Amino acid sequence: MKALYKPEPGPGLQLTERPDPTAGADEVIIRVLRTGICGTDLHILRWDDWAASAVTAPLVPGHEFFGEVVEIGAGVRDVAVGDLVSGEGHIVCGTCRNCRAGRRQMCIRTQGLGVQRDGAFAEYLSLPASNVWVHHESIAPEVGAIFDPLGNAVHTALAFPVVGEDVLVTGCGPIGLMAIAVARHVGARFIVGTDVSPERLEMALQMGADRVVDVAHADIGAAQHELGMREGFDVGFEMSGAPTALPQMIENMNHGGRIAMLGLASQPFAVDWGKVVTHMLTLKGIYGREMFETWNAMGAMLQTSAVLRDAIASIISDRFAARDWEQAFTTAAAGANGKIILDWTQL
Repeated sequence: MKALYKPEPGPGLQLTERPDPTAGADEVIIRVLRTGICGTDLHILRWDDWAASAVTAPLVPGHEFFGEVVEIGAGVRDVAVGDLVSGEGHIVCGTCRNCRAGRRQMCIRTQGLGVQRDGAFAEYLSLPASNVWVHHESIAPEVGAIFDPLGNAVHTALAFPVVGEDVLVTGCGPIGLMAIAVARHVGARFIVGTDVSPERLEMALQMGADRVVDVAHADIGAAQHELGMREGFDVGFEMSGAPTALPQMIENMNHGGRIAMLGLASQPFAVDWGKVVTHMLTLKGIYGREMFETWNAMGAMLQTSAVLRDAIASIISDRFAARDWEQAFTTAAAGANGKIILDWTQL
């Protein structure tokens, strides 16, 4: 099969021939139709410090995908040949305390698809059947390919109740944009998005943000004043990882505010812990998706809301044949676009 392959530690990828994967008793083989490019994939391509510390090479990267099941192992139930599927990219041990308690997203031995195990940037992919998400409703292949990052957005947006609440979203990359759409769908009152990219701030308005702030040139407090907010934000989604984002968010939260943090910080930064204590703020780390409550929630929301379905689909800004992967990665790295999709039927 054709696959994007990193043969050894170091920068770069190769589109080359690799052996077809085989299915264990509890695994399935999926013919990959579409994949999304994630920030993790850019780290792996560049082979930065994070990739060198976290990634096992040789490796086929990629973890956002949509495909068709073409083979199932002898022990597989509830997944059939011909099913159209996406998949949970965190493969868990099943035996640690959290796994046994049904908190699989907190497994202490998690392996990442396309990080520590060959992933989806290939014509075929093997995956444990327990990680497969079958799409029982009709869905566009490109949207199916971004169920993984959509799950990150849904997990973050539903971490705290947002009905009638004022929400601040710092970081309007694709996942931040999807979180804005979800918060609007579930009933937030005012939503303010921040970024430094004019293109992404415009997309945030299209997703349902009431105001956007270019934090390189303006203050978040001005948006509150324009909206007639007399107190700070009730809920915050920190999606950027920028060193200034969390301190700015804390500065603009109401007493008792709750912050869900998905963005991974690129460097250490100072936090006003006195304000966290005296304002009784709650900070919650978000990693991946709840298994599988998040999947159920996002599937149900897309099934029942054409408005949300169209909003999520609109985040896909560029589509490339898999053979043009280098151009696709360059576009993704520019940071001014939505989601980038690779079509694996075009090699």
